[in-house]
Amino acid sequence: MNIPRSLDSFYSWKRLAITLLIATVANVGMWAIVVIMPAVQSEFGIDRADASLPYTLTMVGFAFGSVFIGRAVDRYGITASLIGAASCIAAGYVLAALSSSIYLLSASQLLIGFGTSAGFGPLIADISHWFLRRRGIAVAITASGNYLSGAIWPVLLSPVLSNSGWQAVYLILAAITVFAIVPLSLLLRRKLPFEAAESADSLATANARSVQFSPRVLQLLLVVAGLGCCVAMSMPQVHLVSLCVDLGYGPVAGAEMLSLMLLGGVVSRLVFGLIADRLGGVLTLLIGSTLQCIALFFYLPFDGLASLYLVSLVFGLSQGGIVPSYALIVREYLPAREAGARVGTVLMATIMGMALGGWLSGWIYDLTGSYQIAFINGILWNVLNIAIIGMIFFKSRSRARFAV
Repeated sequence: MNIPRSLDSFYSWKRLAITLLIATVANVGMWAIVVIMPAVQSEFGIDRADASLPYTLTMVGFAFGSVFIGRAVDRYGITASLIGAASCIAAGYVLAALSSSIYLLSASQLLIGFGTSAGFGPLIADISHWFLRRRGIAVAITASGNYLSGAIWPVLLSPVLSNSGWQAVYLILAAITVFAIVPLSLLLRRKLPFEAAESADSLATANARSVQFSPRVLQLLLVVAGLGCCVAMSMPQVHLVSLCVDLGYGPVAGAEMLSLMLLGGVVSRLVFGLIADRLGGVLTLLIGSTLQCIALFFYLPFDGLASLYLVSLVFGLSQGGIVPSYALIVREYLPAREAGARVGTVLMATIMGMALGGWLSGWIYDLTGSYQIAFINGILWNVLNIAIIGMIFFKSRSRARFAV
């Protein structure tokens, strides 16, 4: 069977470019709270665990939004889902800027996280339908919008944070969200022709991979694995700025390290996307998770300014390909017509891992006065992930491969 002309076409790549722009704007809600965390802690006079609560609820909202909006994409399409999500994000920013307590801020972040989720899993699920041979790199590019957002916006908004406070940052982001996402989402109204969709599903079935687990068991294993890898991933991503403040390097250095880490993550996602087109999602995930575990160990002995910049870059280069691999595994092993919901469910677990890990690391810090045990905790969760993905790898086999 020939590959439909609608797949891997010029329009597919144009759609991918628009998708990346949307993701770069939509995902800033995940990173803005990380950058303002020290300012929030100081303003409200709270401990580190309480200061981590807004981030935790952001990720809880992100997790549930991944499933809810993923289902909405399957039913109503990506454009309507994105417009609704943009409204949620903007409303959340405005409410957060008006918050008078950490609890009101946390509730507002729940709304921000819910809307922000549209810029990750649902976009990945949508773009996956427009590619076949180059699905791995297409998914990786879309997922890179998440890291590009974290690398670009904190640096651009740092002067506003320094001069006008975090509330001004949030009001600016509310306006940017509406005026960028809504027009761009209207450019994604074209639907994949029915014949092309049917042919793509047939090709995907003929060239699928199989595993010695039922779909339900496989999805459960992916959920637990996703939770484990992202508890580990959250430790440096969420607390790097606070760590730099504790060490006397200041929030600016922390924001720069975070941007460097996320830029490394962009490179990593693109490289792993190319690898995934050759090796498949499971082996790509296994490689990425192992590299992340090794990189986490480097945070234990090094706390100098220059070494933290270097270790943060290494961490970013190590782990960028992990989360997109889950979406590829879902598309390789599970029904294409359920992509939005199933990708959303698995990515929900990864986001819940980020939420749990962000709060858990703050709680461990409050107990011990140090991040050392928090890093060790992350490493142990990472080992759990490696064990599960290793088991899936050894229980899986490929029935066929696409010609390149």
